[in-house]
Amino acid sequence: MTARAGALPQRRDFVGHDGIPLTADVWGEASAPPLVLLHGGGQTRHAWGWTGPRLATLGWRVIAPDLRGHGTSGWSADGDYDLDLFAQDVRALVAELGNEPVLVGASLGGLSSLLAAGEAPRAAMRALVLVDVAHRPDPRGVRRIVAFMRGRPDGFTSVGEAAAAVAAYLPHRPRPDALAGIRNNLRRSGDHWVWHWDPRMLDSFEDRMDPPGMAERLLDAARHADVPILLVRGGISDVVREDIAEQFCDRVPKARRVDVADAGHMVAGDRNDHFIDAIVPFLEGIEGMEEMDGMEGIERS
Repeated sequence: MTARAGALPQRRDFVGHDGIPLTADVWGEASAPPLVLLHGGGQTRHAWGWTGPRLATLGWRVIAPDLRGHGTSGWSADGDYDLDLFAQDVRALVAELGNEPVLVGASLGGLSSLLAAGEAPRAAMRALVLVDVAHRPDPRGVRRIVAFMRGRPDGFTSVGEAAAAVAAYLPHRPRPDALAGIRNNLRRSGDHWVWHWDPRMLDSFEDRMDPPGMAERLLDAARHADVPILLVRGGISDVVREDIAEQFCDRVPKARRVDVADAGHMVAGDRNDHFIDAIVPFLEGIEGMEEMDGMEGIERS
């Protein structure tokens, strides 16, 4: 059966680095080529709740995991959430799939995928889509994210109160009529609702976003990834400036870029249909290139 927009996913468990359990939602036929959706920091796999089934209708087997410390995946026992640990989890997940996937990573998911793709041991993948993440973020945008994540440490008295906080944080996005999407990103803590991620992640989070040498490290990883790379930038993003996106593509020969108008840092959540329209030509181009590669050496009469 082919998945449809809004279709319920299947659940699948993966094993990340050092045995940490990773919970994933899966859409599409088991025989279809795999495509992995990796959410940003402070989100969960439910961030892809509309993207996953839509891509499955286009012929992909879509896997959307909760990153470590997020959702129902395992939390680091020692509270360590170094970027390299996330990259190791990506490598473990790709290896467990056993078939080279396309990776689509937003923010933290994109940084983790980029290191996994370009640093040894390199994860075997077909292509990489970076969703509003490049080698260097705008510190003002990072500070705004951290301020939101640090806000309300005691949680919310209701799901509706959490929805109001998100609406204030994302004024450019229409407020949803239903609260199910917000509910998926919360968990109960006593008589309050709190975000469904490990609060210890925030320790030194801002410093880890752009430490000394990280920009060159990420550019070097991108140059060594040896796969097509698409940078999807939110047209009104306050995290990836236009000049930084241009610099990334200038310095990474296999990278190309597309902007999604009226979308902020959380591109898929802001403009899901436009996001899918932006990546489909790239995905179709990958398949076309592979078909041409498969014909090399064939004599034509």
